[in-house]
Amino acid sequence: MKKIVLLFVLVLGGFAAQAQDIYWETNVEKAAQLSMKTNKPLLLFFTGSDWCGWCKRLQKEVLKTAEFATWAQDNVILVELDFPHFPQPEEIVQQNRALQQLFQVQGYPTVWFTNVSMKEGKLSLDRLGSTGWLAGGAPKWLETANQIIGKK
Repeated sequence: MKKIVLLFVLVLGGFAAQAQDIYWETNVEKAAQLSMKTNKPLLLFFTGSDWCGWCKRLQKEVLKTAEFATWAQDNVILVELDFPHFPQPEEIVQQNRALQQLFQVQGYPTVWFTNVSMKEGKLSLDRLGSTGWLAGGAPKWLETANQIIGKK
């Protein structure tokens, strides 16, 4: 019986560890370069990490799950665009504000999916669609995300 319980704990621990292994880029230019190399769209997560209750709920129910981690690794380049109450480097603040205006983000959390291309020597973010928190947890959220990025 102890072996079964230990095995169960190890399996669950493995899923939890996997969910924490995902990397969120904060520099859009770096993420865009990786997007073009891998031919994966960007997932732009507009959040107020330290004050937004719905952002925290989206993270808990979706973005910090093993199911999301596996999906993200195969399908997107993750970018966190944070608007916290704590100080950030000025270049990150300016980048995030510019993207907030470009994508006309009115509330948090907002997630935009974009393809990246080069047009006349400049990066271009081509909008695929957006979402936010959805009832139904990771399965429902990932179903919506797959529809946006055109994956069945």
